[in-house]
Amino acid sequence: MQRRTFFGIAAATAAVPELLRHLHAAEPGLDNPKITADRQAALAILKPSERDLQHGLELHRQSVVLDTYGFGPAAAVDNAALARLIESGASEWEVNDAREDMTMTRFVTDPAERAEYEGAWAAAGVTCIVRNAGEEGNTAMQLMKRLARWVYVTDRLRDRFPKAVKADEIVAAKRAGHQAIMLTTNGVPLVQQWLNLRDELRYVRIFAELGVRMMHITYNRQNPLGGGCGEATDGGLTDFGRLAVAELNNQGILADVSHSGLKTSHDTAKVSRKPMVASHSTAAALHTHIRAKTDEVIRAIADTGGLIGICCINGFLGRTNDLNALLDHIDYVAKKIGVDHVGIGTDVGYSSRLKPNDAKLPSQRPGRVRWEALWPPGSYNVGTRDPRAAASLAWTNWPLFTVGLVQRGYRDDDIRKIIGENMLRVLRTNEG
Repeated sequence: MQRRTFFGIAAATAAVPELLRHLHAAEPGLDNPKITADRQAALAILKPSERDLQHGLELHRQSVVLDTYGFGPAAAVDNAALARLIESGASEWEVNDAREDMTMTRFVTDPAERAEYEGAWAAAGVTCIVRNAGEEGNTAMQLMKRLARWVYVTDRLRDRFPKAVKADEIVAAKRAGHQAIMLTTNGVPLVQQWLNLRDELRYVRIFAELGVRMMHITYNRQNPLGGGCGEATDGGLTDFGRLAVAELNNQGILADVSHSGLKTSHDTAKVSRKPMVASHSTAAALHTHIRAKTDEVIRAIADTGGLIGICCINGFLGRTNDLNALLDHIDYVAKKIGVDHVGIGTDVGYSSRLKPNDAKLPSQRPGRVRWEALWPPGSYNVGTRDPRAAASLAWTNWPLFTVGLVQRGYRDDDIRKIIGENMLRVLRTNEG
């Protein structure tokens, strides 16, 4: 660790006896200045006692930790390769596709990125991520592209980062000291030939056979299933949407309403025969936002046996917009609805600090906003300007989320539920 970084942490956490000694002895990743700085920000906010810190870190290490929706570590972009693509006359779509491909797959073949990838996973202490593996929308090939990348990753790195399709495989990964990736798509794949209702949903089974275990009902906009959270009006789940939810139930796929409107979310809960989720959302009672869920909706989700995963996007959390705000939302749902129905779905990841080269990218004209990217004014990029608040919610700070729950007086059994066991139960019930 750099001398300047060491003394920076010491100054920020001077009130905590021997804090650095315990962190250094117990936690991986502290030789990474980026991870260390994020730890510093979180510790300065939590100010845990030595006892709570020790207990929280040990509990985190022992537990199955399941991010109900997240991104995990991403590789750096090779600007030189991207520049060559731009200069060759590639379209905006090709450039964006290449950039995404690099962030999702470069750590498979690049040794330095692989080390960065493994280090971030180790620092987070996460057993499994339900990983975004489908671009937003309902077009099957659009969804398939991102899904193929993560099947490629889990195939090539299966000895260390296997794909999980069952809850027991996540538990097995924990016992083996591995980290698992479970796949979700940000939409239900539709044939879009509109021959009949049943035929239109035939891709759902195909995606289930490829390992997808969760799907968004809508993503911000209205679609044939229902209303999105970004729309001014929400007519609720359509007749076709009801059939789609039934097919997700049949195939053991979780229905996810994180980006659905409130009525569509409530309707989904009312018709789902199996537990469903808002995998990365917040409690509207604490902060009004298009991605937040009301008590009525959260209770309806809980009535299915499902859960709401609280996200780490600080602009969605309100109040202090920091790690304490995340804990406030968890507290609220646990006490108002029940501790069995809350988890953590970070909706964030870790970006590699490596720079393959210093190549400058040629200028590009700004493109049009994508169809699915419906974010009404004031709903996106609305986080606090205090960088320490955002840093406290970093994905690699997962162990300190557990420490924060210890500080708030939760019993160990309930903490285990919040950080993983609730989602394991939901997955197992859907398998049945």
